[in-house]
Amino acid sequence: MASAEPDIRRLQPEERLSGAVAHAGLLHLAGQVPDDPTADAEAQTADILRQIDALLAEAGTTRSRVLSVQVFLADMADYDAMNRAWDHWVDRDHLPARITVQARLANPRWRVEITGIAALPSG
Repeated sequence: MASAEPDIRRLQPEERLSGAVAHAGLLHLAGQVPDDPTADAEAQTADILRQIDALLAEAGTTRSRVLSVQVFLADMADYDAMNRAWDHWVDRDHLPARITVQARLANPRWRVEITGIAALPSG
């Protein structure tokens, strides 16, 4: 969707937020949450990473250009399950900086929420 500001692109705007915002060569991802809150942590993570791939593609970039990621887990007991999905997804040749913390998420059925920043292609 076109933005009123020519140097800012807002992707997948909703009622309260955009799925991502592109500006100054960077793509800022909103916190992405699972479509199926009944799934386990590994499946929720895989679903979120699929959504991130879609946002990256819409912005014209890829997971190899992800600079940093913040992973929020409702319970650190899900750390290994989250990492199984992460390890399957992450570009091993272009590892981003990452932090993982435990947090109370807005929906108590969400096990995982992920946000991050990616570089956009120049030009």
